[in-house]
Amino acid sequence: MNKPMLAVFPITLLMFLAGIGSNAASQDYPIIDTGQDLCFDTSNVISCPQPGNLFYGQDAQYQGIQFSFQDNGDGTVTDLNSGLMWQQMPQLYNKKTFNEALAGADTFSLAGCNDWRLPTIKELYSLIDSRGSSMTLTPYIDTNYFGFRFGDTTMGERVIDGQYWSGTRYVGFTMNGDSTAFGVNFADGRIKGYPTEPVGPPGSEFSMTAFVRYVRGNANYGINNFVDNSDGTITDLSTGLMWQKNDNGDTLNWVDALAYAENLTLAGHDDWRLPNAKELQSIVDYTRAPDAAISSQQGPAIDPIFNVSETESWYWTNTTLLESPPEFGGPGGSGIYVTFGQAFGWMEVPPGSGNHVRLNVHGAGAQRGDPKVGDPNAFPIGFGPQGDEIRIYNYVRCVRDAGSVGINQNESQNTPSKCSLQQNYPNPFNPETTITFSITKSGQVTLKIYNSIGEQVATLIGQYLPAGSHQIKWQPSGLSSGIYYYTLNADSYNQTKKMIYLK
Repeated sequence: MNKPMLAVFPITLLMFLAGIGSNAASQDYPIIDTGQDLCFDTSNVISCPQPGNLFYGQDAQYQGIQFSFQDNGDGTVTDLNSGLMWQQMPQLYNKKTFNEALAGADTFSLAGCNDWRLPTIKELYSLIDSRGSSMTLTPYIDTNYFGFRFGDTTMGERVIDGQYWSGTRYVGFTMNGDSTAFGVNFADGRIKGYPTEPVGPPGSEFSMTAFVRYVRGNANYGINNFVDNSDGTITDLSTGLMWQKNDNGDTLNWVDALAYAENLTLAGHDDWRLPNAKELQSIVDYTRAPDAAISSQQGPAIDPIFNVSETESWYWTNTTLLESPPEFGGPGGSGIYVTFGQAFGWMEVPPGSGNHVRLNVHGAGAQRGDPKVGDPNAFPIGFGPQGDEIRIYNYVRCVRDAGSVGINQNESQNTPSKCSLQQNYPNPFNPETTITFSITKSGQVTLKIYNSIGEQVATLIGQYLPAGSHQIKWQPSGLSSGIYYYTLNADSYNQTKKMIYLK
């Protein structure tokens, strides 16, 4: 069997990482960038604004970990960032019910592997590419690596019928008490809850079917590790992101939300930003919901370590949803939000009656889009097939890079707060990359590079350095493509990060 990069880690590598010291880093939950590379106002594409100007701070102006896939040539694709291996080609004309999708993983075999599973909603959402639009028939997934089709109207489908099941069940109920599981729609770029059992009026029941793409590897992906820093901030040690413990306390439109984030100073930091869609979705707790069937799970869909102003709160991201209809102002008129409360909509009950009822149509933890500006009273019965409630004014919870990714809790407590080893940039890289770090006091510093089996391949620094920030460029010579680790030692500070070299 041909094993793709990252599918299986050698025992020697695991021993190497353990041997680096108690401060060794391991990035199980990297947040992959959304891919959005254009800036927008409240209707159209614009030149990206400068700091201090209107619309500054949106998604395209912050570059995260970029997509990096490897076609393994055996029907599988490996995400070189997350270590997840994906089924490349789903059955494009054989959609499945949720129970069929779940059961199918038990017997699914591909590329000599039989440990496939239905992905969690966080695993599945990691594949979203926010440059998509059903209006231009551009999928929200990289079709250079993954098979995909829009809905086939000749079969009675809508163009936007590109839903994929996740294995994450909703802990509450949607619509009229329906058991529900979350899915990602790679045709219209949304997360919604879909019924897992037959629904509809007596005699006309139907079962929801959707596409299936199985995954294997990195069972820790999507698992948070929050620490309260006791200064109004929360760090997720799994992702390396630092969050506001409290939200902003009031609802804002998208433009004002951007400005709030860019002007925030908290815990001595002034580099806060409005999170992108994937960053914000990373802190959804899908074991919680205001309407959870079990009382101990009732509450907003976020870890109680965070404070919320309103149980039924929705939060803005800095990502534009390119599904914006004319009613929302044009192609750039929608901003993405994530529901930490129930995802309400106005459904006509019964159909054709003119009587609209406010229901939880897609569950706490859904991701949809609102007009960036405007008057919510202009949408008294919502918008779209499920009458999505239009709020326009949503809450804000800002984020920043904590300065280290994937550190364990002991490292967070024992490492001097002002020492830091940054993620190299670019990553993946070719032909060279830059490593940035800062040290709190002058002293002997070493920066070494190791390959994936723990062999040292380079020493970039081995000398006395003054306190402050330092940068060093590395261009591999005579080395093959693959995963490498760089380790910084300075006084009591010791940290390791992963990088990927692609020839």
